[in-house]
Amino acid sequence: MNLPASVEGRERARLFCGLRLPDQALDTLQEWQSAHVTEGRPVTRDNLHVTLAFLGHRQVEEVEPILVALREAAAAAGPIRLVPERYRETRSVGMLVMKDLGGQATRLAEDLQGRLERLGVYELEQRQWLPHLTVVRFRERPRLQPPLPDLGELSPSDAAAYHSVLRSSGAQYVVVESFALGG
Repeated sequence: MNLPASVEGRERARLFCGLRLPDQALDTLQEWQSAHVTEGRPVTRDNLHVTLAFLGHRQVEEVEPILVALREAAAAAGPIRLVPERYRETRSVGMLVMKDLGGQATRLAEDLQGRLERLGVYELEQRQWLPHLTVVRFRERPRLQPPLPDLGELSPSDAAAYHSVLRSSGAQYVVVESFALGG
């Protein structure tokens, strides 16, 4: 495995696993953000994803076992179908909550999280996994009420391990490796 330059030479890396989105969906989301995200900092195209598991800072030597767990969970995954259900804001982000048609995304997230927990690199959260797509970050909640983007049904084809590189302009997400869903 070749780690991206952003990980090489470091002892720890800030990691998460997520579903990558099709290019057409990314195009639609960018247009929607331009028209409807009037406050805050829109999430850049390269950073749009559906998080499966946030791992935080991990030792670099843990990356390979994490990739194996993600590869195995992705290979076992069925076809994922997501549709935007509603817009929601927390104290620092605005997101599109996705409806998981058929439950395959939830099964993948639970399988992956269980594998990662058994490796000792992840602690299961108390709350149920919520499929969502963060579209804007802010310091003060703007209480936006945008219409939902016309994404249709999203069918991600792969899951990726990401390295989150913190910068003064915000985090940059670098794909460490991605794996096709369903093998």
